[in-house]
Amino acid sequence: MTAHLAAPVPPRSGHAWPLWVRLAVITTFLVATGLLLAGVASTTLLHRFLVDQVDNKLTSQAAARSTLDLALGAPHPPLPTDYAVLVLVGDESTLYVDDTVAVRYGRPNLPLMTPDEARSPQRPFTVGAEGSSVPWRAVAYPVQVGPDRDGAVVVALPLGDVEQTTRQMTTVLLGSGAAIVTLAAVAGALAARRSLRPVRQIEATAAAIAAGDLSQRVPPAPLSTEVGRLGAALNGMLAQIEQASAARGASEARMRQFVADASDELRTPLAAVRGYAELYRTGGPTALDAREALERVEESAQRMDVLVENLITVTRLDQTQAEPDEARTARREPVDLAVLAADAASDLRVLDATRQVQVVGLSGEVSPCLVVGDEHQLRQVLTNLVGNVVAHTPEGSPVELAVGHDHTARMGTVEVRDHGPGISDEHSTDVFRRFSRVDPSRTCESGGAGLGLAIVAAVVAAHHGEVTLVPTPDGGATIRVQVPLASVD
Repeated sequence: MTAHLAAPVPPRSGHAWPLWVRLAVITTFLVATGLLLAGVASTTLLHRFLVDQVDNKLTSQAAARSTLDLALGAPHPPLPTDYAVLVLVGDESTLYVDDTVAVRYGRPNLPLMTPDEARSPQRPFTVGAEGSSVPWRAVAYPVQVGPDRDGAVVVALPLGDVEQTTRQMTTVLLGSGAAIVTLAAVAGALAARRSLRPVRQIEATAAAIAAGDLSQRVPPAPLSTEVGRLGAALNGMLAQIEQASAARGASEARMRQFVADASDELRTPLAAVRGYAELYRTGGPTALDAREALERVEESAQRMDVLVENLITVTRLDQTQAEPDEARTARREPVDLAVLAADAASDLRVLDATRQVQVVGLSGEVSPCLVVGDEHQLRQVLTNLVGNVVAHTPEGSPVELAVGHDHTARMGTVEVRDHGPGISDEHSTDVFRRFSRVDPSRTCESGGAGLGLAIVAAVVAAHHGEVTLVPTPDGGATIRVQVPLASVD
């Protein structure tokens, strides 16, 4: 069965336009619509107002009606200018309209009415005209022709002036509306481009970042605007991305250094194991040589075992840190730091019998110091610190392990103080980072792979504690470990 990929859907009309063009078009459309509605309303109201004026003339001029009542018998009754009159008496009807008016506006098609129809309430109405497209406005009146004769009169006025005024008004509105719409289109386009300038700056910044320059930032704008808040949020995100990228680069560099160090560390013991194995295979060594070879193989295996164990420990600590707090605290129990310090001092005396090792109190005599933690992991912390002292300080130099309480911070504290060469300020912030070594050489004598203090920092962090490095007053380095107290004595 052949799979068919859906063809990309082309953007709908207008969606491919730049945003400023769409905003300008929308603004122009809204202005044009508003002007159109306003023009239609204005023209309609004006036309209605002018027609109402004509109606008022027709309905309020009683004098014209009286004149007609008195002059109906005349062959040519006097009529107001522009008026047309249709006189209905019996079956006779006569239309009176001035010739000049008839030429200009035509003769209105006035309806024939009986006196009773004219006597009923009449409202002005519109009629057409012969020979002209101009409409007329008309109204009907009943009249008294004689003592016993009734008639009807229909009076009309042309709407030529009304239509002309309305057309002029429409022309003016169209012309001014077109000018306003054009001005709105130009001003809207300029305003939209100006308003979207920060967005274009954000676009340029994003393009520079996509090209690999993470140091770029969006130009600041007032936080009261949407663009300003967007720029501030983007700058914050970019700062975090840059920091994360730098941290990842540093981590990769440390990892590459560690791989090189681990390879060099493993190469020597593996070469020794392979070399002595070849001697055994060829039957070359004597009994004394065999014993020495086995010792060298054992030492090499121990070095590899320490390195592998450190890597496993780091991996387990990473997994522990990823667990929820409930899962981590469920394995915690009261642990006495004073006991752990005493055991670590004993281990140190075994490792270097020439050293003077003391367990002292931070303030006064040594007393129990119960903290909440995992006893095995906390023992490993002190073991690593003691091992670090043995590896990096001269043989026979004194060491103190100080234990005490910090009731203000609710922390139990243990300090490992050595009197060796100490650690310079430039390396004081790096000693707890993984794969970091003060001595960049790759020999076993200069300090291994740099995981010991990193493990210490990870364990203490898992216990919600803190580890810091401070100089020893008489020279040397002091590593201070603080872990939350189990209870306040």
